[in-house]
Amino acid sequence: KNQPAASLPEGGALAEVSVPFTDTLWDLRRQDWYSYRLYYGTTYWVDQIQTDKNGKIWYRIRDDKWKIFFYADATHLRLVSEADVAPLSADVPPAEKRIEIHLPEQIVIAYEGNQAVFMARTSTGARFIDGDYRTPPGTYITNRKRPSRHMAAGDRAAPNSYDLPGVPWVCYLMDNGISFHGTYWHNNFGRPRSHGCINLSIPDSRWVYRWTYPPVPLQTVTLNEKTGTMVKVIDKPMA
Repeated sequence: KNQPAASLPEGGALAEVSVPFTDTLWDLRRQDWYSYRLYYGTTYWVDQIQTDKNGKIWYRIRDDKWKIFFYADATHLRLVSEADVAPLSADVPPAEKRIEIHLPEQIVIAYEGNQAVFMARTSTGARFIDGDYRTPPGTYITNRKRPSRHMAAGDRAAPNSYDLPGVPWVCYLMDNGISFHGTYWHNNFGRPRSHGCINLSIPDSRWVYRWTYPPVPLQTVTLNEKTGTMVKVIDKPMA
């Protein structure tokens, strides 16, 4: 468990769940009124520190999609530091970095020049009963990034809907939301199973977030730039 922070930066702080899971509350006056269950490695924006009637300290989480608030046990989250998001291989020129996503093999490879420096299993887009969500081949750039995003789509009663708070380390490739991001709801990497996104383990997604351009300052909720690291989505089998 973590020591709760004594104060927060103006505008709030990014926090990461450091326990297997934690159940949140809608209202500190109602200890039985549960909100979302948050899972290890997911990230959230904390904007207040509050104490309940029993003296327990809670962080108020500001949901970035629904514009609502809920409360998490402050000992179950740790504040993300500058070192946690510091750029990787910052001395390598941007033009020397690129990523390949190989759809048949379901792998992601990062290159510095001609040297592969990172490889990870992924789960890209798949076909479902309600549509074809396969990740489209092409060349893209990582020009929009955010360290946390509540991702949700569809009617909650529908078989293929989802409601996923705190998706960490998001690097967008397309205007329709297709992105690299951390994944906490499955670990079946190596098979297509997403709605188009490039699912990675949380540690792998953090690596991609830190290594790709543009670098994102710690307190930035969303960064949009005109340039970024080149990403090729390839649908032909590797030689």
